Amino acid sequence: MLPRLIQGGMGVGVSGWQLAREVALLGQLGVVSGTALDTILIRRLGSGDPGGHMRRALAAFPDPQVSSRVLDRYLRVDPVGVADSLGAIDADADAGAGADASSPRYPLLPLPRARLTPDREWLLILANFVEVYLAKESHRGVVGINFLHKIQFPILPSLYGAMLAGVDVVLMGAGIPGDIPAVLDRLARHEPASITLDVLGAGDQRYDTSFDPGRLWEIEGPREVPAVHRPKFLAIVSSATLARALVKKAPGGIDGFVVEAPIAGGHNAPPRGVQQLSRDGEPIYGVRDDADLGQMADLGLPFWLAGGYASREKFRAALATGAHGIQVGTVFAFCEESGLDPTLRHRFLAGVLRGETSVFTDPAASPTSFPFKVAALPGTLSEAAVYEERPRLCDLGYLRRAYRKPDGTVDYRCPAEPVDEYVRKGGKAEETVGRKCLCNGLVANIGLGQRRADGYEEPPLLTAGNDLACLKPFISAGRLSYHARDVVESLVSHA
Repeated sequence: MLPRLIQGGMGVGVSGWQLAREVALLGQLGVVSGTALDTILIRRLGSGDPGGHMRRALAAFPDPQVSSRVLDRYLRVDPVGVADSLGAIDADADAGAGADASSPRYPLLPLPRARLTPDREWLLILANFVEVYLAKESHRGVVGINFLHKIQFPILPSLYGAMLAGVDVVLMGAGIPGDIPAVLDRLARHEPASITLDVLGAGDQRYDTSFDPGRLWEIEGPREVPAVHRPKFLAIVSSATLARALVKKAPGGIDGFVVEAPIAGGHNAPPRGVQQLSRDGEPIYGVRDDADLGQMADLGLPFWLAGGYASREKFRAALATGAHGIQVGTVFAFCEESGLDPTLRHRFLAGVLRGETSVFTDPAASPTSFPFKVAALPGTLSEAAVYEERPRLCDLGYLRRAYRKPDGTVDYRCPAEPVDEYVRKGGKAEETVGRKCLCNGLVANIGLGQRRADGYEEPPLLTAGNDLACLKPFISAGRLSYHARDVVESLVSHA
């Protein structure tokens, strides 16, 4: 049975390997975020790989030829002056609309798409391997990886890379991940796997994205393929109805559920029924949006409750409902081991202490159209002036949507890209209003934001759950820091 406490898989790099490793060492389920790990890897290497952690993990990869190619291409052992040395932009024709590619701070990868090149597949495999390997290094604790089902293009090689590193658990939400258990089965045997793409305007036409690990190994030449095991799979849901549907779709393939309430940070499931907004412009959730925990228990699978459970009283209450445990995000996101930029983290905690910080459930911010929690902090994209000042561009592209063109082929668009580009691709201008570039904003949260040729630096975009009170027991006027151990001990030892 898995631990009772799951550390949430927050943001892009916030739930990094350091945090997941520490939580796993403490006997709980440490989780790394699987989002944008390829970009994170090359930017860590481009920053000189402080501490040598990326190189150490890459040296453990089963194929040294693959890892050496990535090191040769992206590692900058002397990052001083790197802004001038990285002049080439590695991107396909539709990357970086509106950007000056002459002198980026970090190189850019080709935008994710349904058909990935072998080089891009290997980079995704490596990046996920590195993060999980470091999280599991030198201990026998339990480590998971969290993915968003909405980000479909990189998901298959990303899963395979995590499995090569021995990931114990895969967690997935932001969609209906009923296809993932079968994918894990096939990848554990190094067999081809595919998932159906969510293509706008597809009608009756089916599109998919596929990945064949055996073909990749053959490209590199004859070699022994490493053994992998099939990790457990936890689906992140907001209702018992969805959980029941997933069990029917993947009988025996789902090992449990994380039941997430609307007050949790990051993306939230939309309210059921026609969306209504509060006076402040937030989606209104009602009793229909509360998961029926009795029905969850009737499914006969363990489940963890998430969203507002970061206290010993709430932990006990969750166990009393029949839950196996809880998932906690926000309080881990702001601990010292998290990947958040330390200055950003301490500024936010100081605001919480002064009562000056709030969290807004923004129905428009995310290009996915899922409500997204935006934490208020001066100088970030939570401020209207900062948002208006940012040039619209799409040069990371993880949240792009596939859409069907009149000739039946697939193209890609994002409502956070330049408005004229989005409209040219068949989108509606009104769909772009208020959309924020989560990709760049979330990467900036961990100190790896792009500095563009004209000097513009991507601003961060913080997210947190509504329950900011959970942070106050760990901070004071003279101490704006705490550790993952403090969180675990405050919860588990009293549950």
